[in-house]
Amino acid sequence: MPVVRPLVLLLLVSMQTRLSTAREAGRDRGDVPGWVLITLMTAGIVTVLWAFAGPRLLAILTNALNSVSGPGGAA
Repeated sequence: MPVVRPLVLLLLVSMQTRLSTAREAGRDRGDVPGWVLITLMTAGIVTVLWAFAGPRLLAILTNALNSVSGPGGAA
């Protein structure tokens, strides 16, 4: 297994270099709780709007589909 040790060492050095470079550059890895909160709030807003506007939106869609005629004016 003499080949494995240098590969493991290379992997560890590579990981160390990437982590230190990212830290020095001030890169942000993202804000997962913020994205979760945004997703939940969006789902809540859609649910509330759908509860209030659902019947009206369904009526608008039904009227629009009923008004569409086929080729040559045939329904």
